[in-house]
Amino acid sequence: MKNLKLAASIAGAIALIGLGLLGHASEPAHQVKTPKEGIDLTDLQLKSVKVASVAERVFVAEREAVGNIAFNDEKTVQVYSPYQGKITEVFAKAGDDVEKGAPLFAINSPDLVQAESALISASGVRDLTAHALERAKQLLAVQGISQKDYQQAVSDQQAAEGAFNAAKNALRIFDIKDSEISRIIETRAANPVYTIKSPIKGRVTARNAAIGLVVEPGNPPAPFAVSDVATMWMVANIAESDIPLISLGQEVDVKVMAFPGRVFKGRITNIGAAVDPNTHRIQVRSEVKDTNHEFKAGMFATFSVHLGKESKYPGVPLDSVTRESDGTMSVWVTKDRRHFSKRTVKIGQQEGGWFQITEGLQPGELVATEGAIFLSNTLTTEAR
Repeated sequence: MKNLKLAASIAGAIALIGLGLLGHASEPAHQVKTPKEGIDLTDLQLKSVKVASVAERVFVAEREAVGNIAFNDEKTVQVYSPYQGKITEVFAKAGDDVEKGAPLFAINSPDLVQAESALISASGVRDLTAHALERAKQLLAVQGISQKDYQQAVSDQQAAEGAFNAAKNALRIFDIKDSEISRIIETRAANPVYTIKSPIKGRVTARNAAIGLVVEPGNPPAPFAVSDVATMWMVANIAESDIPLISLGQEVDVKVMAFPGRVFKGRITNIGAAVDPNTHRIQVRSEVKDTNHEFKAGMFATFSVHLGKESKYPGVPLDSVTRESDGTMSVWVTKDRRHFSKRTVKIGQQEGGWFQITEGLQPGELVATEGAIFLSNTLTTEAR
């Protein structure tokens, strides 16, 4: 009897299991919903989006590079003292704009004292021989001197005159003016102070001079450096792949972070001889005019090089494009200004706040020009 009850229980359980399996098999299979590619916006949501028609714009093929402003080393002069001496005065400081011939610093020079002393001595000898020659002429006239003695007096005077001229020329090497030379001769007083002046008009870009410092010709660092800032350098590094696209003399547009919205004109004056093996970039130097002296060395800047002719492509504002997680670029397209669908596009260059669209859009289509990120966030929220 117990065996019959056990068998009945097992049979019932099997039946129930069978019914359960049949019940599951009869239900429709679960389907994964395809994520929405478009959304409908409410009137309130539409206030966060602006729509405009895609139009063709003119784009110019170009390359951009990032760099910085630097002084033009080809127009920078390291100002040394041509003679050894101790600095006694400093007349300019770094950042000063100076004219050509403006005093920079003064030294107490033993070489100058020696040259001035030689001039004073030569002047005295010249005067002495001139008087001796005059007396010899008078004595020769009355036969009070021999012809040989007279000729000796002439020779002595000529030698003294030559030594005197040589002494004056030695002081002119020091850039001593003739008026100062005349003063030295008249007063018979040597002035040991020598003033070094700026050889060009420009800006003092470095000053190492200090009172009491002993300087020697050509011994670095130079007491002063003066640079002609009418032109500055824009130094940048471009990708190795862009080297065939640039050439000397090519015009560039330079933009400086300190002056937003302004474009400065320049041209490429130097292309590096070697590529950096670590970055695979090469240094390119452009010369940029700075007639108003607005640039400062070290300013962050970019330049763009025009590489080809103008071409027309569909263009959209930068805010129209969103970058997806896989790296693709998308825009939101609409036909009725309420339903928006996402579309993958290919972009070219960026110019003046616009993206060049090379694939994926046609002129005349309506796109969201503002609020693209809002649309992407709304789509993500609804997909959840």
